Amino acid sequence: MPDSMPRLSSLTRLVVVLLLLLFAAGSCVRKPVPVAGSVGPETRVYVVRHAEKDLTPDLADPPLTAAGQARAQALMAVIPRQTRLSAVFSTNTARTRATAQPLADARRLPVQLYDAGQLPELAARIRRDYPGQAVLVVGHSNTILETVEALGASRPVPTIPDAAYDYLLEVHLPLNPAQPATAQAHQYGQQMTP
Repeated sequence: MPDSMPRLSSLTRLVVVLLLLLFAAGSCVRKPVPVAGSVGPETRVYVVRHAEKDLTPDLADPPLTAAGQARAQALMAVIPRQTRLSAVFSTNTARTRATAQPLADARRLPVQLYDAGQLPELAARIRRDYPGQAVLVVGHSNTILETVEALGASRPVPTIPDAAYDYLLEVHLPLNPAQPATAQAHQYGQQMTP
């Protein structure tokens, strides 16, 4: 029975096999997929006040209350796991460190101390050392809006009342310096009762 297919030369068969292999290999190559939670062309800075503190008079460095400890735990849930934090900053007080520590421990990051009186230096450090990344800054009711401003964004709320512990301010710093920084205010954890 005659073969209806023409016979291919060895060279032609080799070329066909190579083309098929190249085609098969090309179909296996995947385009790079962005890592879940990567920030992209901006730096994201989460700014929070320390959680509820002990209000006993004359405490030099008050610790967190049980409600404050619960809020520090809630902070871990509000910043999604897929958001890769690169740094956690805190002022050097027991209440701010205790607010930052659970999230820092969960992400295996050290808590880096900063001076709340030197917010422009903190902002410059974040811009210089963490471009395109996400960081957390824990401060005080009288410093978190000022931190947002030091980062170049407008206040997302006019004031933070002394009794409010549930604000999370999210600052977006575009890597392109011609684009403005923006900030949003969110609330997290158990809502305060008046």
